[in-house]
Amino acid sequence: MLVTVTDFLWSYVLVIVLITMGLVFTVGSRFVQLRYFGEMFRVLGQAFHHHPGQVSSFQALTLSVAGRVGAGNIAGVAVAITLGGPGAIFWMWVVGLIGMATSFFECSLAQAYKTRDEKTGTFRGGPMYYIERGVGSRALGLVFTLLLLVTFGLAFVALQSFTASSSLEEAFGVPTQVTGIVLTAVVAVTIFGGVQRISRVTEVVVPVMAVLYIAVALVVILVNIGQVPAVFGLIVKSAFGLEPAIGGGIGAAIMHGVRRGLFSNEAGLGSAPNVASVAYVPHPVNQGIVQSFSVFIDTAVICTATAFIILMAGMHTVGDVDNGVVLTQLALAEHVGAWGQPFVSFVLMLFAFSSILYNFYLGENATHWIDPGNRFLFVIFRVLMLVLILWGSMQDLTTIFSFADLTMALLAVVNLLALGLMVKVCFRLMRDYDEQSRAGTTPVFDPDRFADLAIDRDAWSDASGSRPVKKS
Repeated sequence: MLVTVTDFLWSYVLVIVLITMGLVFTVGSRFVQLRYFGEMFRVLGQAFHHHPGQVSSFQALTLSVAGRVGAGNIAGVAVAITLGGPGAIFWMWVVGLIGMATSFFECSLAQAYKTRDEKTGTFRGGPMYYIERGVGSRALGLVFTLLLLVTFGLAFVALQSFTASSSLEEAFGVPTQVTGIVLTAVVAVTIFGGVQRISRVTEVVVPVMAVLYIAVALVVILVNIGQVPAVFGLIVKSAFGLEPAIGGGIGAAIMHGVRRGLFSNEAGLGSAPNVASVAYVPHPVNQGIVQSFSVFIDTAVICTATAFIILMAGMHTVGDVDNGVVLTQLALAEHVGAWGQPFVSFVLMLFAFSSILYNFYLGENATHWIDPGNRFLFVIFRVLMLVLILWGSMQDLTTIFSFADLTMALLAVVNLLALGLMVKVCFRLMRDYDEQSRAGTTPVFDPDRFADLAIDRDAWSDASGSRPVKKS
């Protein structure tokens, strides 16, 4: 029953809603993800600007990349190829391209509706905030928050722990319970320092893990450069059912490409806006641009790297490997030798660790929105999350995978519904940024221009202070 409902949501409802909303944002914004691609690098140059006591735009980027880049980039891509054939990668690219626009707007919206925490002076925000303040429904916000808490705060934590521990056991023979204990202890030390400590950790870990993995992938691709045209051809042909002997045809390619693409890049899911909203920036669109680039890093760079490693090794034709992590390990070992397996395990451990930190923040933000002054609820969540890290390392999480797929689909539907209801506000934010940019000034958000919206004016009282430079 669980599998039937999940497959229906992913095969029909979510594919239609996700792609439709992505196209609305893409066409309505005149392809903002391409139009602003150069702007991404200019904004990233400012993202290192750090305001004392606040999370910088770059730290928010690395924290969101920590969440987007995880088991989905290694195990998820392999599973997509196994179940949907090489063509699933093409549909992952499609989801990633239109997802850049969706992420741009959901993260800009989260920034616009963020609030300032009275105790710490830092910011909080996310879909539950723009659903309550923008849509005007706390009930719908609560539905989203509970789904977020269950999906990311709990289920995905166990999932990341399972993936990392099973990988280390396969590569080094390390007992899964040992990995679980160590991972639980390290995470516990980090999360009790709050979002600023988490962002400082991911600011170091995320670039290191991404650069290491991409560097090895580039070496593999350069060594096998002659195969690149054939691999591209295989992906495109399989995407449209022209390689019937591989995968499950065009339907399977689309379903698994979209499902694993969303699981990996999270565009439209409503998770990244929680992190995007904490950054100290001069205009909401600044962080929308940064987060759009985050989707590009995840899908176009890291997921593609994994896909090429697998396809160039011919591992997509192996039918007796049902573990995505193992498939990627075996593929890399085909290219670089025996050290490929432990390397994947090492990178995956970093991916899992950073993703768990990200998932913790999402869960913590969810509990804060439900009842800001309830420390007991927050402590219960922390303890439960640490228990699930340990528990997940020693389980066969087939059921957890299915349950997480279901709650993730429902989470996306609720968030996309809210975005649809607020599409006019999304375009207003973009036009405000465009107009100031065309005037030759660095865009700064002025709440007075949006007086009809329920925006926390205190959160934007010093927006000009986050403007590091003047445009020439």
